[in-house]
Order: sequence, then C-alpha cells, then structure tokens
Amino acid sequence: MSTEESRHVYRLHSTLELPLEDLRDHIDSATYPDGIDDVEITRRNNTLILKAVANDQSVSKYTPTAQLKASVTENRVYEEEPEDRHNSFRWDEDEEEEIESELIEFAAFKGDRETVLQNSLLQYEMFLVLCGIAEAAEKGTLTAISEHEGELEATRIVEGEQRPADIEVVEGPRDHGSGETGVNWRDNKFISD
Repeated sequence: MSTEESRHVYRLHSTLELPLEDLRDHIDSATYPDGIDDVEITRRNNTLILKAVANDQSVSKYTPTAQLKASVTENRVYEEEPEDRHNSFRWDEDEEEEIESELIEFAAFKGDRETVLQNSLLQYEMFLVLCGIAEAAEKGTLTAISEHEGELEATRIVEGEQRPADIEVVEGPRDHGSGETGVNWRDNKFISD
C-alpha cells in the first residue's frame, strides 16, 4: 500500500477566522509537510485559494493539487471595545470621543471538507497545513477525522489550541431498532415461487 493510499481526510468542519495579513505571514514562514514544496495564495474577488505546489516533478502541471478555500471579509476592529468604554464613562466628558478603529480583512475558512479542502492529490498534507493555520488563528474551531498509516485520528483545535478529541462510533439511521421498516421479500404474499 502506498503512503498516498493510507492518508485520508474523512470528515472536516472549520469555523476558523484570522486576519489576512496574519495568514500571509504564517504561510510565508511555515514549514510544509513532505510532498509540498510551496503553497500559492491566489485571490479572486472575495475568495482566497491556497494551493499546494507538489515537490514531485512527475506530477503534471494540469493535475489539480489539494487546495484550501477561504472567503475574505472586512471587519471593523476597535482599539478599545465599545462596551469597555461605557464602563469607564466619566461625568465630566462633554462629548463622546470617537473610538479608534480600522477595517481589517479576514480570511474565513468556514464549512465542511468539500467547501474548505478540495482535490485529492496531497489532500492530507494540505490538511496538515490547515491545522497549522488553525493553531495560528485566535478565533474559530477545526474538527476532523483523518487516517494516517491505517490509524484513525481525531483533531480538534479551538481558538489556536490543540484540545483532546475522540472518535465515537454511533449507530447510523439504518441500524436503529429491530423492527423491519422495509419490504420482507422472503415472506411476501405478492411474490409467488
């Protein structure tokens, strides 16, 4: 079995958000997993694509490698939170001063696997890149179930910190109850031998 076959990302859900500038700094200074030479960042309107550049020269330039997809949003960031300002109100203030703020662009990796992590070539490696981004993000959560060398792994990163995670096997909708809900073909009076 090749290493490519033993690395999969089965489930992934992300609500990660970080300033675009912080994301670019992280990608510029990141160490990439084996198989990835570089990560190219492309922006199309309000969509950001982070694409794996394979270090395997035999990969055709027309073969789509794994990519991460984020939406770009503008958020107003205040130097002092508005609610903190009301708590420190002084009666001698005639006019309320304007709170210093600026518009900052954020990259939001939000959604399930197909929305955030696309294409299969180097998918697990780009998942590892996403885990690095999750550790750099101060806002949001990344949860995933992946397989590496035949072992299932649970990943949970909350607001930049690795958290304990378990994989729980639950009954699927077809496993509930012992009552038959479908047609019993063996004992059906409408079917003759």
